[in-house]
Amino acid sequence: MIRTALFRTVGGALLQQSRRTLPSLRQTVPSLRRTVPSLRVSPVQQRWASSLPMNTVVLFVPQQEAWVVERMGRFHRILEPGLNFLIPVLDRIRYVQSLKEIVIDVPEQSAVSLDNVTLQIDGVLYLRILDPFKASYGVEDPEYAVTQLAQTTMRSELGKLTLDKVFRERESLNANIVHSINQASDDWGIRCLRYEIKDIHVPPRVKESMQMQVEAERRKRATVLESEGTRESAINVAEGSKQAQILASEGEKAEQINKAAGEAQAILAKAEAKAKAIRLLSVALDQQNGNAAASLSVAEQYVSAFSKLAKESNTVLLPSNAGNISSMVTQAMSIYGTLAKSSSKIPPEEDERPQDVLDQAESSK
Repeated sequence: MIRTALFRTVGGALLQQSRRTLPSLRQTVPSLRRTVPSLRVSPVQQRWASSLPMNTVVLFVPQQEAWVVERMGRFHRILEPGLNFLIPVLDRIRYVQSLKEIVIDVPEQSAVSLDNVTLQIDGVLYLRILDPFKASYGVEDPEYAVTQLAQTTMRSELGKLTLDKVFRERESLNANIVHSINQASDDWGIRCLRYEIKDIHVPPRVKESMQMQVEAERRKRATVLESEGTRESAINVAEGSKQAQILASEGEKAEQINKAAGEAQAILAKAEAKAKAIRLLSVALDQQNGNAAASLSVAEQYVSAFSKLAKESNTVLLPSNAGNISSMVTQAMSIYGTLAKSSSKIPPEEDERPQDVLDQAESSK
């Protein structure tokens, strides 16, 4: 009841005072409009200096908002979301801070890289108010202060990088800017969550040189790839030729080995056949009328050889009695008889004769 009576008394006094001062205010307002210049409020200041709620004793604070209350011009407390009570005249809502994440467009600005290239860069800043008291009394305009800090930090960070690294290290550049902003904005009760670079504009001449560099790099890679392909092709051709020569030499080697083996087998077969013929001839000469058969064979061979004289060459050496066949046969048989007498002294072994030759000799007897 005491509180209600106090509210009625204070409310009545305020009402009477307003009635007394209202006519004078009506007379002074037009003169103030003529004398006081109009203030232009930027969109940045409009967000932070929005219309403040009036002290209606009973107040409902929305969620994710902090209302800073001053009592008699001095900080009193921060109203929490929900139902709150204030004392009229004494209490005044001085600041309203939003605790949501705030998105700020950083305007485009010029910066010079480490290799003296002028760049035009803009970005987006994401921040949140953690301490409404510091955000209200630590800085006049928090959004403007953070924006200016982001621009100066961006310029200083870009001055440490070359143009090529600016495009390759955008993530590290954003992280460095956020770290630098948070170090300076701790006293303001503001936390920078992230910073993203939107666009990077380079001068036209620098852009043309970059395009030429890219084209030269692509031509270089194409030339390198083409040379590697040519090298691989030459290596494959050489390897194929080498393998072909190896296979050809191995084939020729196998052919010569097979040919030599065939010739050796042919020589052995001829030698065995000749040995067998000689053995049969020796067995036949031991039989009855063997000398007459030998004389006949020698005479036939002499006639055959005599008929071939002077066919292959013009120079021929002949004995004085070349036309006497009987004397030539007799001479050949005498030579054979001499060789037969000398060979008869060495008796042949029975085991050396083949079994078929012995069988033929036994059947002839």
